[in-house]
Amino acid sequence: MSAAPKHKWTVEEYLTFERDSEIRHEYLDGEVFAMAGASENHILVTVNTLASLGTQLRKRPSKVYATAMRVKVKKTGLYTYPDVVIVCDTPQFNDDTPASLLNPTLIIEVLSATTENYDRGKKFQHYRKLDSLKEYVLIAQDSPRIEHYVRQNDGRWLLFSDVSELDTAIELPSISCTLALTDVYEKVIFEDE
Repeated sequence: MSAAPKHKWTVEEYLTFERDSEIRHEYLDGEVFAMAGASENHILVTVNTLASLGTQLRKRPSKVYATAMRVKVKKTGLYTYPDVVIVCDTPQFNDDTPASLLNPTLIIEVLSATTENYDRGKKFQHYRKLDSLKEYVLIAQDSPRIEHYVRQNDGRWLLFSDVSELDTAIELPSISCTLALTDVYEKVIFEDE
């Protein structure tokens, strides 16, 4: 006995479904993946990061987007919702409804037990296909730790910094900002505390 074939979604079906859905979904190669709800720490880390970077970029042309901004990786077909997205150039959108951002400068993902391997691996592989992307930041929610990857002039991605001390900060050269761990982890309670 064979299993029934899985429905292969078209991009148009996905976008129509996503417009009417109360939860967000990623799309890749005809498959739709529900994005799980976030923990309190995940939400606090995301909000703190948005607040810190939003304040620093307030009087500058760069734009900071939260988790509801969908990004499309044109070269691979991935549609996804990063936790934080920053665009320094004029934002470019495709003609989806609602539109999907095509040219992020910096993407930040807050790691969870269920997404950490994907965010470090396959998802980062997709993100590296974005010509506009200059920096990728991974922030842990269960302990103080930020990993910061930077695209080099030759196109290679290098781990620029990996910090875990609350009294440290990372420099984000593509947006001329600093992200202090004390700001990112304000009011966050780790399980071992």
